[in-house]
Amino acid sequence: MPRSLHGHPAAEAVYGIDRLVKDVEHGRFERSMSALTAVGAAVTTAEIFFEHDKASFGNPWMWAPIATGPIGVVAGAAGFVSKRMAKTALPVAAVIILANGLQGVWLHARGIRQKPGGWKNFRYNMEMGPPLLAPLLVTLVGGMGLLAALLRRER
Repeated sequence: MPRSLHGHPAAEAVYGIDRLVKDVEHGRFERSMSALTAVGAAVTTAEIFFEHDKASFGNPWMWAPIATGPIGVVAGAAGFVSKRMAKTALPVAAVIILANGLQGVWLHARGIRQKPGGWKNFRYNMEMGPPLLAPLLVTLVGGMGLLAALLRRER
């Protein structure tokens, strides 16, 4: 470290960033990824609620991601606090969330097919029908939870 930065707060910030990068390089990112899973589940669930509420929850399956989201929040937070929960509860919750996201892609694709013109009117039905790619955000949250379970804990 240059002598001019010795003892300076900027030197500590660089060390903190270097430590984070080193942890990620060595697969030590379990706690952070668990926390990101919890936050991602909360934000995604809120967004899905507003979008499905706009559609008046016309299909009972629209409640499924609203039910699985809080499970992801709790499991992600538990994985942040406890290594045991990160290796047990979090991957179970993550698989449930991931499966629900894949189910959502199928349900949204079915919804587009049922619109007037179906897949032949692809562009219009993609814009006006259920968002086909939106459920992939749910699968991303599930994937983050699975990844957290595979990683090693930060030191």
